[in-house]
Amino acid sequence: MTTDALDAPSRAGERDGAPVAVATTSLDSAAGVTWTLLALAGPLPEAAAALRGAGVPATVPGVVHTDLLAAGAIADPFDGDNEARLAWIGRTGWSYRAVFGWTPDGRPRQELVAHGLDTVAVLRLNGTEVGRAANQHRTHRFDVTGLLREGDNELVVEFEAPVDAAERLAAEQGPRPHVNHHPFNAVRKTASNFGWDWGIDVATVGIWRSLALESTGVARIRAVRPLAGVDGGRGVLTAHVDVERVPGAQDATGTVVVEVAGRATRVPLAAGAGTAVAVVEVPDAQLWWPRGYGGQPLYDVAVRLELDAGPTDTWSGRVGFRTVTLDVAPDEHGSPFTVSVNGRPVNVRGANWIPDDAFLPRLDRGTYERGVRDAVEANMNLLRVWGGGIYESEDFYDLCDEQGVLVWQDFLFACAAYPEEEPLRSEVEAEAREAVTRLSRHASLALWNGGNENVWGYVEWGWRVPLAGRTWGAGYYLDLLPRIVAELDPRTPYSAASPFSYTEYLHPNDPRHGTVHIWDVWNSRDYSAYREYAPRFVSEFGF
Repeated sequence: MTTDALDAPSRAGERDGAPVAVATTSLDSAAGVTWTLLALAGPLPEAAAALRGAGVPATVPGVVHTDLLAAGAIADPFDGDNEARLAWIGRTGWSYRAVFGWTPDGRPRQELVAHGLDTVAVLRLNGTEVGRAANQHRTHRFDVTGLLREGDNELVVEFEAPVDAAERLAAEQGPRPHVNHHPFNAVRKTASNFGWDWGIDVATVGIWRSLALESTGVARIRAVRPLAGVDGGRGVLTAHVDVERVPGAQDATGTVVVEVAGRATRVPLAAGAGTAVAVVEVPDAQLWWPRGYGGQPLYDVAVRLELDAGPTDTWSGRVGFRTVTLDVAPDEHGSPFTVSVNGRPVNVRGANWIPDDAFLPRLDRGTYERGVRDAVEANMNLLRVWGGGIYESEDFYDLCDEQGVLVWQDFLFACAAYPEEEPLRSEVEAEAREAVTRLSRHASLALWNGGNENVWGYVEWGWRVPLAGRTWGAGYYLDLLPRIVAELDPRTPYSAASPFSYTEYLHPNDPRHGTVHIWDVWNSRDYSAYREYAPRFVSEFGF
């Protein structure tokens, strides 16, 4: 199993009449594949007993709740006390089943690519287990070479009940403190999906992002990191291109071509090489700025893998040339938190961004357009993608690029202590590498942040006694995550946490240092209490 970025190249069997390296067959409902949803083990109410038999039609991408709603099997979870009445869904295992046709195309390798499985799942193709998943936040690839057959094939994806899975994993790893009802910190699933102070408890299950078959010839582009920066007033694009060969093709050679702004660089790809780095200088590149400070010029990037013997593979995306720095150096008042773009400090006006729907597959580009437009009309220039949510879709980041809205991206940890042992550690590293690889190209990306209120929780929320010396996530925030960012996206600053004081031995929520969260106004005091604060930077507050 390997991990891929979500913005993998768009592929088909041919391009401009010529064969390409990778052919993609969508298994989504929109491609005509018929899916059925069945209930497995769990406390089904009598009225839903039929779900164990014939089941109901399912939509991929989708989740169980939306399928049951479409079938008229449940009432709206947002209405009245239906949230509690439908809790059985999160205590039930579920199975998605489809039969699809397949025709061999001569390419030697076939993979099943799942861009989003929610969450603990087993996948079987024609009765044979091809893999397992336990992380909603990453892509999974399963080698199915030799398992596909010409004609009809059956794919079954079985999901463990999400609440039961979280409780099982918490017991196996050792219980750790968390807010709210369920131990969301034991499984790599959207924390707020288990309920939050602003959202209902509807622990979802489903194939929530696209599913496809990929057939590969000799080699393919596995991932691209086109990092656009500025050096001596000139735009410089440094494109890191990862190439994956099929077994038996390690001697394949070729060329990687990277084009931007009418300029191109060609880099030889030697036998056995898995990475090529192409540097393209753009002397007349216009700088990208956050809104209110200048324009948002974006440049198309095209990457092409040309094999000496075999078809090509391509990738495309957009970049903006800019620099971002973060100043947290101590001064006479404490420790600042100053974001500068292209050397100019930015007066940040923003908000936290949470998932716009409890049922994520219902989100589309129109949803994101409305949300980002609301932020822009409120005179905001930064949105913080909060750690209890998701790594958002490309639509969100593309819109922020276009609108000049900076993005502060939390890694997905919130209000809990997290195990640092296996198997969770490997899942955390895999998802972080995928997220940084996928998002690093975006001009709007201004900050990577370790998580939400976890360091604060360890210091002040009474966690140390129940932890009894067990790990709680510090190794992620202070070691693993900053190393991944330094390796894959060194042009973007990293912060260990929010709130955070950036000086050893200080309380993480000290208003004189770094970032602070203000929640007494929401919980216990009138809004006039804000007058008592003189913070350096408020990264979260409520009213």
